[in-house]
Amino acid sequence: MTGALDLTGVSKSYGDTPAVRALDLSVAQGEILALIGPSGCGKSTLLRLVAGLERPDQGTLRVGGEVVAGTASAVPNSPNSSVGHAPVTRAQWVPPEKRRVGLVFQEHALFPHLSVGDNIRFGLDGVRRTEQDARVREVLDLVHLPHVADRYPHELSGGEQQRIALARALAPRPAVVLMDEPFSSLDESLRARVRTDTVDILRATGTTAVLVTHDQTEALTVGDRIGVMRDGVIEQLGTPVQVFERPVSRFVASFMGDADFLPSSVDEHGLACELGLVTVQTDVADAEVVVRPHEVSLTLPGPETDGAEHHGALAVVDRVEYHGAFILHTVLLPSGRTVRSWQPHSIRYPVGTKVFASIHPGMVPSLLVGERTVTHAPNTH
Repeated sequence: MTGALDLTGVSKSYGDTPAVRALDLSVAQGEILALIGPSGCGKSTLLRLVAGLERPDQGTLRVGGEVVAGTASAVPNSPNSSVGHAPVTRAQWVPPEKRRVGLVFQEHALFPHLSVGDNIRFGLDGVRRTEQDARVREVLDLVHLPHVADRYPHELSGGEQQRIALARALAPRPAVVLMDEPFSSLDESLRARVRTDTVDILRATGTTAVLVTHDQTEALTVGDRIGVMRDGVIEQLGTPVQVFERPVSRFVASFMGDADFLPSSVDEHGLACELGLVTVQTDVADAEVVVRPHEVSLTLPGPETDGAEHHGALAVVDRVEYHGAFILHTVLLPSGRTVRSWQPHSIRYPVGTKVFASIHPGMVPSLLVGERTVTHAPNTH
Protein backbone atom coordinates (compact mmCIF):
# COMPACT_ATOMS: atom_id res chain seq x y z
CA MET A 1 0.00 0.00 0.00
CA THR A 2 1.37 3.40 -0.98
CA GLY A 3 0.61 6.49 1.05
CA ALA A 4 -0.64 9.86 -0.12
CA LEU A 5 3.04 10.86 0.04
CA ASP A 6 6.04 8.53 -0.19
CA LEU A 7 9.74 9.33 -0.15
CA THR A 8 12.35 6.64 -0.70
CA GLY A 9 16.06 7.31 -0.19
CA VAL A 10 15.66 11.04 -0.85
CA SER A 11 18.79 13.17 -0.50
CA LYS A 12 19.54 16.83 -1.21
CA SER A 13 22.75 18.78 -0.69
CA TYR A 14 23.75 22.37 -1.28
CA GLY A 15 27.38 22.21 -2.31
CA ASP A 16 29.13 20.12 0.34
CA THR A 17 26.35 20.66 2.88
CA PRO A 18 23.75 17.88 3.11
CA ALA A 19 20.23 19.17 3.82
CA VAL A 20 18.28 15.90 3.54
CA ARG A 21 20.04 12.54 3.77
CA ALA A 22 18.70 9.23 2.40
CA LEU A 23 15.28 9.89 3.88
CA ASP A 24 12.43 7.35 3.80
CA LEU A 25 8.95 8.56 4.72
CA SER A 26 5.35 7.57 4.05
CA VAL A 27 2.34 9.71 4.97
CA ALA A 28 -1.04 7.98 4.90
CA GLN A 29 -4.17 9.31 3.28
CA GLY A 30 -5.87 11.79 5.63
CA GLU A 31 -2.92 11.90 8.04
CA ILE A 32 -1.45 15.11 9.43
CA LEU A 33 2.31 14.86 9.88
CA ALA A 34 4.12 17.53 11.89
CA LEU A 35 7.81 18.02 11.08
CA ILE A 36 9.84 19.75 13.76
CA GLY A 37 13.50 20.39 14.40
CA PRO A 38 16.09 23.13 14.89
CA SER A 39 16.91 25.68 12.20
CA GLY A 40 18.91 24.10 9.39
CA CYS A 41 17.78 20.53 10.13
CA GLY A 42 16.25 20.09 6.66
CA LYS A 43 12.52 20.29 7.36
CA SER A 44 11.80 23.19 4.97
CA THR A 45 14.06 21.65 2.32
CA LEU A 46 12.01 18.47 2.60
CA LEU A 47 8.83 20.44 1.97
CA ARG A 48 10.41 22.18 -1.03
CA LEU A 49 11.42 18.81 -2.48
CA VAL A 50 7.85 17.51 -2.19
CA ALA A 51 6.46 20.73 -3.68
CA GLY A 52 8.85 20.56 -6.64
CA LEU A 53 10.67 23.76 -5.74
CA GLU A 54 13.87 21.72 -5.41
CA ARG A 55 15.11 18.62 -7.23
CA PRO A 56 16.45 15.72 -5.16
CA ASP A 57 20.00 14.55 -5.80
CA GLN A 58 18.91 10.98 -5.15
CA GLY A 59 15.79 9.04 -4.32
CA THR A 60 12.18 8.90 -5.42
CA LEU A 61 9.14 10.96 -4.42
CA ARG A 62 5.57 9.85 -5.01
CA VAL A 63 2.42 11.91 -4.55
CA GLY A 64 -0.83 9.97 -4.63
CA GLY A 65 1.11 6.95 -5.90
CA GLU A 66 2.55 8.84 -8.89
CA VAL A 67 6.29 9.36 -9.23
CA VAL A 68 6.90 13.12 -9.29
CA ALA A 69 10.68 13.05 -8.91
CA GLY A 70 13.29 10.34 -9.20
CA THR A 71 13.01 7.01 -10.97
CA ALA A 72 9.73 6.24 -12.69
CA SER A 73 8.19 2.81 -12.98
CA ALA A 74 9.92 0.37 -15.22
CA VAL A 75 9.28 0.86 -18.94
CA PRO A 76 8.00 -2.42 -20.45
CA ASN A 77 10.40 -4.31 -22.68
CA SER A 78 10.02 -3.68 -26.36
CA PRO A 79 8.86 -6.56 -28.58
CA ASN A 80 12.42 -6.89 -29.83
CA SER A 81 13.86 -7.28 -26.32
CA SER A 82 15.16 -10.68 -25.37
CA VAL A 83 13.23 -12.61 -22.74
CA GLY A 84 14.44 -11.81 -19.24
CA HIS A 85 16.12 -8.59 -20.29
CA ALA A 86 16.22 -6.08 -17.42
CA PRO A 87 13.46 -3.44 -17.71
CA VAL A 88 14.49 0.06 -18.66
CA THR A 89 13.91 2.86 -16.15
CA ARG A 90 13.85 6.59 -16.73
CA ALA A 91 14.21 9.72 -14.66
CA GLN A 92 10.91 11.40 -13.88
CA TRP A 93 10.21 15.03 -13.07
CA VAL A 94 6.75 16.55 -12.61
CA PRO A 95 6.68 20.37 -12.31
CA PRO A 96 5.13 21.92 -9.18
CA GLU A 97 1.88 23.00 -10.83
CA LYS A 98 1.13 19.42 -11.92
CA ARG A 99 1.91 17.64 -8.64
CA ARG A 100 -1.47 17.89 -6.90
CA VAL A 101 0.27 19.57 -3.99
CA GLY A 102 -1.20 22.57 -2.16
CA LEU A 103 1.05 25.10 -0.43
CA VAL A 104 0.38 27.30 2.60
CA PHE A 105 3.20 29.59 3.67
CA GLN A 106 3.96 31.64 6.77
CA GLU A 107 3.39 34.92 4.90
CA HIS A 108 0.19 33.58 3.23
CA ALA A 109 1.54 34.56 -0.26
CA LEU A 110 -1.81 35.94 -1.44
CA PHE A 111 -1.69 38.11 -4.57
CA PRO A 112 -2.43 41.66 -3.34
CA HIS A 113 -3.83 42.84 -6.69
CA LEU A 114 -6.39 40.02 -6.89
CA SER A 115 -9.63 39.67 -4.98
CA VAL A 116 -10.09 36.77 -2.61
CA GLY A 117 -12.18 34.94 -5.19
CA ASP A 118 -9.56 35.43 -7.90
CA ASN A 119 -6.81 34.33 -5.52
CA ILE A 120 -8.66 31.05 -5.07
CA ARG A 121 -9.38 30.73 -8.81
CA PHE A 122 -5.66 31.04 -9.53
CA GLY A 123 -5.15 27.33 -8.88
CA LEU A 124 -8.17 26.32 -10.95
CA ASP A 125 -6.75 27.17 -14.37
CA GLY A 126 -8.28 25.02 -17.08
CA VAL A 127 -11.56 24.59 -15.21
CA ARG A 128 -14.73 26.14 -16.65
CA ARG A 129 -15.68 29.46 -15.08
CA THR A 130 -18.98 28.14 -13.72
CA GLU A 131 -17.12 25.29 -12.01
CA GLN A 132 -14.53 27.74 -10.69
CA ASP A 133 -17.25 29.91 -9.18
CA ALA A 134 -18.89 26.89 -7.54
CA ARG A 135 -15.57 25.71 -6.08
CA VAL A 136 -14.72 29.20 -4.78
CA ARG A 137 -18.05 29.34 -2.96
CA GLU A 138 -17.50 25.81 -1.63
CA VAL A 139 -14.06 26.42 -0.12
CA LEU A 140 -15.06 29.84 1.25
CA ASP A 141 -17.93 28.13 3.05
CA LEU A 142 -15.47 25.53 4.26
CA VAL A 143 -13.25 28.15 5.92
CA HIS A 144 -16.31 30.07 7.19
CA LEU A 145 -15.64 33.18 5.09
CA PRO A 146 -18.35 33.14 2.39
CA HIS A 147 -18.77 36.92 2.54
CA VAL A 148 -15.21 37.99 1.56
CA ALA A 149 -15.01 36.79 -2.06
CA ASP A 150 -14.88 40.34 -3.44
CA ARG A 151 -12.48 41.76 -0.86
CA TYR A 152 -8.73 42.16 -1.30
CA PRO A 153 -6.08 40.63 0.97
CA HIS A 154 -5.23 43.96 2.66
CA GLU A 155 -8.85 44.23 3.78
CA LEU A 156 -8.61 40.99 5.78
CA SER A 157 -7.22 40.30 9.22
CA GLY A 158 -4.19 38.04 9.62
CA GLY A 159 -6.35 35.10 10.64
CA GLU A 160 -8.68 35.62 7.68
CA GLN A 161 -5.72 35.79 5.30
CA GLN A 162 -4.43 32.50 6.67
CA ARG A 163 -7.80 30.81 6.13
CA ILE A 164 -7.98 32.16 2.58
CA ALA A 165 -4.50 30.78 1.93
CA LEU A 166 -5.78 27.39 3.09
CA ALA A 167 -8.90 27.73 0.92
CA ARG A 168 -6.73 28.46 -2.13
CA ALA A 169 -4.57 25.41 -1.36
CA LEU A 170 -7.63 23.17 -1.01
CA ALA A 171 -9.48 24.45 -4.08
CA PRO A 172 -7.79 22.15 -6.66
CA ARG A 173 -8.41 19.13 -4.39
CA PRO A 174 -4.74 18.33 -3.85
CA ALA A 175 -3.41 14.94 -2.78
CA VAL A 176 -1.28 16.63 -0.12
CA VAL A 177 -1.23 20.08 1.49
CA LEU A 178 2.17 21.37 2.64
CA MET A 179 2.22 24.02 5.37
CA ASP A 180 5.46 25.83 6.21
CA GLU A 181 5.21 27.63 9.58
CA PRO A 182 1.67 28.74 8.63
CA PHE A 183 0.70 30.23 12.00
CA SER A 184 3.94 31.80 13.22
CA SER A 185 3.09 35.31 11.99
CA LEU A 186 -0.11 35.41 14.09
CA ASP A 187 -0.30 36.55 17.70
CA GLU A 188 -0.58 33.78 20.27
CA SER A 189 -4.32 33.85 20.98
CA LEU A 190 -5.22 34.14 17.30
CA ARG A 191 -2.67 31.46 16.38
CA ALA A 192 -4.37 28.91 18.64
CA ARG A 193 -7.81 29.63 17.21
CA VAL A 194 -6.72 29.58 13.55
CA ARG A 195 -4.71 26.42 14.16
CA THR A 196 -7.77 24.68 15.61
CA ASP A 197 -9.93 25.84 12.70
CA THR A 198 -7.33 24.66 10.19
CA VAL A 199 -7.07 21.20 11.73
CA ASP A 200 -10.88 20.90 11.81
CA ILE A 201 -11.01 21.76 8.09
CA LEU A 202 -8.29 19.27 7.20
CA ARG A 203 -10.07 16.56 9.20
CA ALA A 204 -13.47 17.37 7.68
CA THR A 205 -12.08 17.11 4.14
CA GLY A 206 -9.88 14.09 4.81
CA THR A 207 -6.90 16.06 3.51
CA THR A 208 -3.38 14.73 3.92
CA ALA A 209 -1.09 17.44 5.29
CA VAL A 210 2.55 17.96 6.24
CA LEU A 211 3.12 20.81 8.69
CA VAL A 212 6.57 22.27 9.32
CA THR A 213 6.80 24.03 12.67
CA HIS A 214 9.34 25.12 15.26
CA ASP A 215 6.71 25.08 18.03
CA GLN A 216 6.70 21.91 20.16
CA THR A 217 3.18 22.53 21.47
CA GLU A 218 1.91 22.99 17.93
CA ALA A 219 3.50 19.75 16.77
CA LEU A 220 2.06 17.83 19.72
CA THR A 221 -1.47 19.19 19.31
CA VAL A 222 -1.73 19.08 15.51
CA GLY A 223 0.15 16.01 14.31
CA ASP A 224 -1.21 12.49 14.11
CA ARG A 225 2.49 11.71 13.98
CA ILE A 226 5.54 13.86 14.61
CA GLY A 227 8.83 13.64 12.76
CA VAL A 228 11.70 15.14 14.76
CA MET A 229 14.45 16.11 12.32
CA ARG A 230 18.15 16.61 12.94
CA ASP A 231 20.97 17.03 10.43
CA GLY A 232 18.86 16.01 7.45
CA VAL A 233 17.35 12.84 8.92
CA ILE A 234 14.22 12.07 10.93
CA GLU A 235 15.60 11.03 14.32
CA GLN A 236 12.22 9.88 15.61
CA LEU A 237 8.88 9.35 13.91
CA GLY A 238 5.89 8.48 16.06
CA THR A 239 2.69 9.60 17.70
CA PRO A 240 2.83 12.67 19.97
CA VAL A 241 2.63 10.40 23.02
CA GLN A 242 5.51 8.24 21.79
CA VAL A 243 7.75 11.17 20.92
CA PHE A 244 7.12 13.09 24.13
CA GLU A 245 6.92 10.27 26.66
CA ARG A 246 9.39 7.85 25.06
CA PRO A 247 12.02 9.88 23.17
CA VAL A 248 14.62 7.73 21.42
CA SER A 249 17.56 10.00 22.17
CA ARG A 250 18.91 12.78 24.34
CA PHE A 251 18.34 15.21 21.46
CA VAL A 252 14.64 14.34 21.10
CA ALA A 253 14.12 14.44 24.87
CA SER A 254 15.69 17.89 25.07
CA PHE A 255 14.04 19.29 21.95
CA MET A 256 10.50 18.10 22.66
CA GLY A 257 9.98 19.94 25.92
CA ASP A 258 12.00 20.70 29.03
CA ALA A 259 14.10 17.85 30.41
CA ASP A 260 16.65 17.42 33.18
CA PHE A 261 19.09 14.52 33.33
CA LEU A 262 20.09 12.80 36.57
CA PRO A 263 22.66 10.01 37.01
CA SER A 264 21.40 6.73 38.41
CA SER A 265 22.78 3.98 40.60
CA VAL A 266 21.74 0.47 41.52
CA ASP A 267 20.72 -0.31 45.11
CA GLU A 268 18.79 -3.12 46.77
CA HIS A 269 15.49 -1.69 45.45
CA GLY A 270 16.52 -1.37 41.79
CA LEU A 271 17.68 1.53 39.66
CA ALA A 272 17.36 4.86 41.47
CA CYS A 273 18.29 8.49 40.98
CA GLU A 274 18.37 11.40 43.40
CA LEU A 275 14.59 11.72 43.13
CA GLY A 276 13.99 8.12 44.13
CA LEU A 277 13.41 4.70 42.64
CA VAL A 278 12.99 4.63 38.87
CA THR A 279 12.71 0.95 38.00
CA VAL A 280 13.12 -2.43 39.63
CA GLN A 281 15.65 -3.34 36.95
CA THR A 282 19.25 -3.71 38.05
CA ASP A 283 20.89 -4.57 34.72
CA VAL A 284 21.12 -1.04 33.26
CA ALA A 285 24.59 0.37 33.81
CA ASP A 286 25.66 4.00 33.48
CA ALA A 287 22.12 5.18 32.81
CA GLU A 288 20.80 8.72 33.15
CA VAL A 289 17.20 9.41 34.07
CA VAL A 290 15.25 11.84 31.87
CA VAL A 291 13.09 13.93 34.19
CA ARG A 292 10.47 16.34 32.86
CA PRO A 293 9.01 19.11 35.06
CA HIS A 294 5.53 17.56 35.14
CA GLU A 295 7.06 14.36 36.54
CA VAL A 296 8.61 16.04 39.59
CA SER A 297 6.56 16.27 42.81
CA LEU A 298 7.32 18.90 45.47
CA THR A 299 5.95 18.71 48.99
CA LEU A 300 6.85 20.32 52.27
CA PRO A 301 8.97 18.05 54.49
CA GLY A 302 7.06 16.25 57.21
CA PRO A 303 6.97 13.04 59.25
CA GLU A 304 6.06 11.06 56.13
CA THR A 305 9.30 12.13 54.39
CA ASP A 306 11.61 11.39 57.32
CA GLY A 307 13.94 8.54 56.40
CA ALA A 308 12.46 8.33 52.90
CA GLU A 309 15.66 9.15 51.05
CA HIS A 310 15.19 6.26 48.58
CA HIS A 311 11.86 7.85 47.59
CA GLY A 312 13.23 11.35 46.97
CA ALA A 313 15.49 14.09 48.30
CA LEU A 314 15.34 17.19 50.46
CA ALA A 315 15.89 20.18 48.19
CA VAL A 316 15.79 23.98 48.27
CA VAL A 317 13.74 26.16 45.91
CA ASP A 318 16.26 28.12 43.82
CA ARG A 319 14.03 29.88 41.27
CA VAL A 320 10.32 30.53 40.72
CA GLU A 321 8.76 31.50 37.39
CA TYR A 322 5.11 32.55 37.10
CA HIS A 323 3.38 31.17 33.98
CA GLY A 324 -0.21 31.99 34.80
CA ALA A 325 -1.99 28.69 35.33
CA PHE A 326 1.25 27.00 36.41
CA ILE A 327 4.34 27.92 38.39
CA LEU A 328 7.73 26.57 37.36
CA HIS A 329 9.95 25.84 40.36
CA THR A 330 13.66 25.12 39.98
CA VAL A 331 15.02 23.27 43.00
CA LEU A 332 18.59 22.61 44.12
CA LEU A 333 19.29 19.00 45.07
CA PRO A 334 21.88 17.90 47.68
CA SER A 335 24.26 16.94 44.85
CA GLY A 336 24.24 20.51 43.54
CA ARG A 337 22.20 19.53 40.47
CA THR A 338 18.92 21.27 39.70
CA VAL A 339 15.58 19.97 38.44
CA ARG A 340 12.43 21.78 37.41
CA SER A 341 8.90 21.11 38.59
CA TRP A 342 5.53 22.39 37.34
CA GLN A 343 3.09 23.22 40.13
CA PRO A 344 -0.50 24.49 39.84
CA HIS A 345 -0.89 28.23 40.33
CA SER A 346 -2.29 27.65 43.81
CA ILE A 347 1.06 26.23 44.99
CA ARG A 348 3.95 28.68 45.24
CA TYR A 349 7.04 27.88 47.24
CA PRO A 350 9.18 31.01 47.72
CA VAL A 351 12.88 30.93 46.92
CA GLY A 352 14.76 29.36 49.82
CA THR A 353 11.90 27.05 50.86
CA LYS A 354 12.97 23.53 51.81
CA VAL A 355 10.92 20.95 49.90
CA PHE A 356 10.89 17.20 49.39
CA ALA A 357 11.43 16.44 45.68
CA SER A 358 10.46 13.11 44.17
CA ILE A 359 9.13 11.47 41.04
CA HIS A 360 5.33 11.55 40.85
CA PRO A 361 3.82 8.15 41.68
CA GLY A 362 3.01 6.25 38.49
CA MET A 363 5.48 8.18 36.33
CA VAL A 364 8.06 6.08 34.48
CA PRO A 365 10.88 8.35 33.27
CA SER A 366 12.97 7.41 30.25
CA LEU A 367 16.53 6.15 30.68
CA LEU A 368 19.53 7.22 28.62
CA VAL A 369 22.68 5.23 28.04
CA GLY A 370 25.00 7.55 26.19
CA GLU A 371 22.88 9.44 23.67
CA ARG A 372 20.16 6.82 23.18
CA THR A 373 17.26 5.76 25.37
CA VAL A 374 16.68 2.24 26.61
CA THR A 375 13.48 0.43 27.53
CA HIS A 376 12.84 -0.61 31.08
CA ALA A 377 10.21 -2.11 33.34
CA PRO A 378 7.68 0.01 35.24
CA ASN A 379 8.71 1.49 38.56
CA THR A 380 7.18 0.35 41.83
CA HIS A 381 6.89 3.54 43.88
